[in-house]
Amino acid sequence: MRREDRKAAIAAYRERKVAAGIYLVRCLASGERWAGQAPDLSTIRNRVWFTLRHGSHRGRKLQAAWNAHGESAFAFEELERLDEKALEAGRERVMKARLAHWCVELGAEAV
Repeated sequence: MRREDRKAAIAAYRERKVAAGIYLVRCLASGERWAGQAPDLSTIRNRVWFTLRHGSHRGRKLQAAWNAHGESAFAFEELERLDEKALEAGRERVMKARLAHWCVELGAEAV
């Protein structure tokens, strides 16, 4: 890759819009569900799967289910994207409220 192309790619990455939101990890084998919040939904699946593969996820029940059923038994879903306007009222408060809503709605455990 040429130096100019690399610089352009780095600049484009830095300028990209990130979408915060709520996601769901579902165990297809057991039917268990875990919901979480992320400041960047485009990268959270890779981060969660990485920690699960390495046995270091902080959600003990999720990690135990992963160890028992394997990666192929899990699905990732993006539940809700929160736009900047919605987050103006207080990012942490809004994210916690939306996570709580989805946990109740889907019977999921928060991670």
